[in-house]
Amino acid sequence: MSPSQPSSSPQPSPIAGTPANGDTAAAPAALTARAPQVPADRLVAEMVPPPRFQGARFDTYIPDPNQASQAEAVRTLSAFAASIECGATAIGGGRRRWFSRSPKKPAAPQGPRGVYLDGGYGVGKTHLLASLWHATTAAPELKAFGTFVELTNLVGALGFQQTIRTLSGHRLLCIDEFELDDPGDTVLVSTLLGKLVDAGVALAATSNTLPGKLGEGRFAAADFLREIQGLSAHFRPLRIDGEDYRHRGLPEAPAPYDDETVTRAAHRTPGASLDDFPALLEHLSKVHPSRYGAMCDGITAVCLTDVQAVPDQSTALRLVVLADRLYDREVPVLASGKPFDELFSDEMLRGGYRKKYFRAISRLTALARDAGTLVP
Repeated sequence: MSPSQPSSSPQPSPIAGTPANGDTAAAPAALTARAPQVPADRLVAEMVPPPRFQGARFDTYIPDPNQASQAEAVRTLSAFAASIECGATAIGGGRRRWFSRSPKKPAAPQGPRGVYLDGGYGVGKTHLLASLWHATTAAPELKAFGTFVELTNLVGALGFQQTIRTLSGHRLLCIDEFELDDPGDTVLVSTLLGKLVDAGVALAATSNTLPGKLGEGRFAAADFLREIQGLSAHFRPLRIDGEDYRHRGLPEAPAPYDDETVTRAAHRTPGASLDDFPALLEHLSKVHPSRYGAMCDGITAVCLTDVQAVPDQSTALRLVVLADRLYDREVPVLASGKPFDELFSDEMLRGGYRKKYFRAISRLTALARDAGTLVP
């Protein structure tokens, strides 16, 4: 979808149910009053693991003892991180010698220059991807980490050639949630990655499900490699089996609260936001998804009243992006209305974006558990 530039930022609506007993902090913010503009240099600077995964390391990943592939993934990725330094050195530290006087080309690194983490939601792919970023010996400015959407937004902000120049000096590019739903974007990013591989950049990616690929709720490596076509030889598939760790031995999602409880908590919690859920969904249609992260800047908790099932797929996909940004930032979500497992219709949960919706439910449920501390 293309960015939408609202003519003016909407004003927050009056907040109903404001506590009158003095049990308040500053008035809560409203996400519906925020429509931030994000400069291109911020997009580049923020291509690092999100706050939730700043502390992610291979030794903090807890493999499921019943899934041998998880422990094997840690070993394989640790070795891959160690190989990146050798490979980058072999081709000039990851920087192409455009004006070198030496006619001899540096030797290309041996073996695949990319790894694809192939597994369902909640098996820790993002944790492992962030651990790879941290384990790779290179300055932070020579490593990039972002979602597929963030990468396409970067291309839109900088232009294709400038994006190549910006990223070709990197040692590693990690792409989380590589989206293959849009053939145009897939070709764009595949072409970009081909240029970066030529420049010596190591690649790592996770991916989502293509429309109609239901199966295990996970994207099959064969489909990923086919869609990126010429880049297939550069990726080694690494399968990670297991169940969603967020549900492993944890209680069921908490029941929604009533409007008054949510409103009181919003006024009691410094830095909280308070929004009517249908109004927030409408507002998301006016803000480009690349700015949802900035929209959450400074927010310590999101309080939502009147949560309802989303009315259509476009709205649902925007909500998925917001859920991802809140989860990345570890922002608890306190809500009234329907429980989060009723956000998406049965038809949506059977469709091509099934995996995205289940991921959003899983993440919002985890954030709803975190929000329990906001209610006395």
